Order: sequence, then C-alpha cells, then structure tokens
Amino acid sequence: MAFAVIRLRSSRKNNKKIDDTLNMLRLNRNNYCTVIPENTTYKGMLNKVKDLITWGELDEDVLLEMLKNRSDMSIEEMEKEIKDQTEYENIEEFAEAVSKDQVTIDEVDGLQNIFRMHPPQGGYKSIKRPYRNSGSLGYRGEAINDLLMRMIGPDYDGEIIEEG
Repeated sequence: MAFAVIRLRSSRKNNKKIDDTLNMLRLNRNNYCTVIPENTTYKGMLNKVKDLITWGELDEDVLLEMLKNRSDMSIEEMEKEIKDQTEYENIEEFAEAVSKDQVTIDEVDGLQNIFRMHPPQGGYKSIKRPYRNSGSLGYRGEAINDLLMRMIGPDYDGEIIEEG
C-alpha cells in the first residue's frame, strides 16, 4: 500500500534536520502532495516531520483522479509515456500498480511525483493538533482519500466526499 503525504505547515523556525527531511520527501511548499512506498525508511521520515504533515493509505481511484487532474502532463501524453516506458497499458492499470507498491511514479520519465494541490474545500480542522484529537496533522489512515478529493480543486467534476 502506498502512502499519500501532504504538507500542511511551513517550516519556519525549524531545525535543519526537519527541513532536510521535508526536502527528501519533496514537500517544498504547503499543500504539496507526494506518493511514497510503505517501508520503514519512509515511516521514520514521516514520524520525524509528523507535526508539519498528514499522511495515510492511498486508494487507486483517488490516485487516478490526482494523475488526471493535478499532473503537469496531459492525459494523452501520460497514456503514451506509460505505455512506452512500462508494462502497463493505461493510466488505470498504472494507478493500481502504484497504489499497491508494485511500481513508483518516478519510473515514468516526465511524470513527476509532486502534486500541487488546492487547499481543501471547507478548510482544515486545525493545523495545530493531531488528527486523532480533531486536528489535521499526522497519520489519518484511509481518511487521507477524503481530504485529497476535497483538494483536487474546482476543475474536479465529481462528487465531493465529506470528511467525517
């Protein structure tokens, strides 16, 4: 299972180790999202910066919407690059493989693993408290998918899922 990681807070007045960890995760600005594999190295990095980010398990449907709506490439270009550079025939198969940690987004040249998201419709609950205490920071499990659907933005033509 792959993780979606979203940066919520700035790193003003943080120490250099936290800034370096955020740079390694490619979370250079607020509301940036990246998809990482689930392994112990990344889990340690996530725990180090847990007071600035939120993360959880990513569904393939949400990843597919992110690729279609928030990627820098057009859908036609993306289909062509995926078909040429990987064993997958279309975006749907590729999104399923990424969400199951079989392949990473970086394996396709031209496709970036950084998604510049809009702030969520309805806003965050609190960017000063953890998710388990009615906030928005830290690990949120499957609820990350609801947040991402609200962040896809005004060009998303689907139904908005309410955060529970």
